Amino acid sequence: MHSSISWHPLDSADAVALEACSRILRAAREAIGERDRFSIVLAGGGTPERTYRLLADSKSDWGSWHVYFGDERCLTVTDPQRNSLMAARALTDKVPIPRNQIHPIPAELGPEPAALRYAEEITDALPFDLVLLGLGEDGHTASLFPGQEHPIGPTVLAIHQAPKTPADRVSLSRNTLESCRQLLFLVTGSGKRTAVQSWKRGENIPAAGIRGQGTTEVLIDRSAWGNHQTEHRE
Repeated sequence: MHSSISWHPLDSADAVALEACSRILRAAREAIGERDRFSIVLAGGGTPERTYRLLADSKSDWGSWHVYFGDERCLTVTDPQRNSLMAARALTDKVPIPRNQIHPIPAELGPEPAALRYAEEITDALPFDLVLLGLGEDGHTASLFPGQEHPIGPTVLAIHQAPKTPADRVSLSRNTLESCRQLLFLVTGSGKRTAVQSWKRGENIPAAGIRGQGTTEVLIDRSAWGNHQTEHRE
């Protein structure tokens, strides 16, 4: 059973990052209290990066965190476009999460080998406690792009011919992203407004099709939200 979506407009991108940080820390406390571990799927992008920097300055039971990634670009491990490298510089290199509990996608192997290996790695992690996702200006999320076929069966997908460079990527599938107790979208910037409007009209964009098993919430700044004034639930 999938959840409804709750939209939470906030004043700025910084406010979105601050609220996201607070919610992540609360989710971590609850998960560790209940299950002695917290599994989180990280997203790429500027607003998640702000959030990670706030988390790095916060207190948590870091030894109980298990970190996964929603998608990755097929680039060398030292390429600055890698989501794993951004997350390392903003968060995972700055807090004492055990190295064997950080699980980057081995996208440097190429789409198919990396997808197969990561599918094995995440098997025991499902359902995740919290999945973070962003929204592209075209409505994509993770590396699931509009106009492309995304198979339902595999847990991890090899992505080719992505409309953004690099064309080769690896992404968790829709079903895998939905396999979570909490799903949190972070959406900021006026460039996202058209995609948000498409989403709210019910158009078939990848982000709109993903809903968690538990709560699904969108933290969105006023630039992306537009002229709407109140919280909204679908």
